[in-house]
Amino acid sequence: MADEIERIDTDLAAWLRAQPVCFVATAPSAHDGLVNCSPKGGDCVRVLDDRTVAYLDLTGSGVETIAHVRENARIVLMWCAFDGPPRIVRVHGQGEVAVPGTGLFDQLVAQFDDQPGIRSVIRVRASRISTSCGYGVPLMDFKAPRQALTMWAEKRGAEGLREYQRARNARSLDGLPGVDWID
Repeated sequence: MADEIERIDTDLAAWLRAQPVCFVATAPSAHDGLVNCSPKGGDCVRVLDDRTVAYLDLTGSGVETIAHVRENARIVLMWCAFDGPPRIVRVHGQGEVAVPGTGLFDQLVAQFDDQPGIRSVIRVRASRISTSCGYGVPLMDFKAPRQALTMWAEKRGAEGLREYQRARNARSLDGLPGVDWID
C-alpha cells in the first residue's frame, strides 16, 4: 500500500536527484490510444519547490510525452531505488511543456547544465505524491551514464536536430501534435 505524502522535503528532493533513472508515463485522452512510459537518465530532474518538479526533455525518436501532456496534462513520474533501502516514489500531476523561445523555457532550462538536444522542459505540478516499499525492485549496480544520446545530438548540431524534430517529432504515434514550434 502506498503512503501519500504532502510535499517533497529536502531529503526526498536529494534522493530523487541522486537516482540514476526515473520513468515518465502519460496517455492520450482516447481510450484506444497508446500509453507511453519512457526512462529518463542522467542529470535531468530538478525539484523546483515542494510540489513541483521539472525534467529536461531531450530529442529522441518519439514525442509521446509532449503530445500527451499538451492534450490532457496527465503525467506520472516514478523513481525506484536500485541500491540501498527499497523505495519507490511517484509524483502524479499536471504537466506543462515549456518550449524554446518562451520565458518559461528560459526560466526552467536555467536550472540545468547545458546539454545538446534539449527539445523542451516538462514541468509537473503534483496532485499526488506517494511512496511505497519497492521490495520487488531488484538490487542493481550503476556503471555509468550512456553517452550515445549526447554524441548523437552533438554530431547532428543545432540545425540537424531541428530538421530531425520537424521530420520525426511532429506527430505522436496516435497522430497528436508533437513538436510544432520549430519554424
